[in-house]
Amino acid sequence: MNKTILAAASFEKQKYYINPEFLQLPNDVKKEVRDMCIVMAQKLMCTFVIGFFDDGNMYFDFVKTDDAFDFDTQSFKNEKAELIKSLKMWYMLFKTSDGERIRKSL
Repeated sequence: MNKTILAAASFEKQKYYINPEFLQLPNDVKKEVRDMCIVMAQKLMCTFVIGFFDDGNMYFDFVKTDDAFDFDTQSFKNEKAELIKSLKMWYMLFKTSDGERIRKSL
């Protein structure tokens, strides 16, 4: 299954990236995604990546160059459930063929 990166932040390089494909997201959502990426990268001292699988499900990658770390993915997903739900809905509507069909029928 293919992956598409939505955004990433690097603790080590102190950089943030948002995929240009997602620049049409509402500004408040882009800000929340940015803040979430930066906070998680700093908290875990890693590179934090969020994105989508082709089917619209989201993935979260945590890349750390030195010691392993413990991270409760389910707790994170519960805390960010509203944002994740909104992002998945947006992705399905604007980035999949099913969404294209729905938009055309409106």
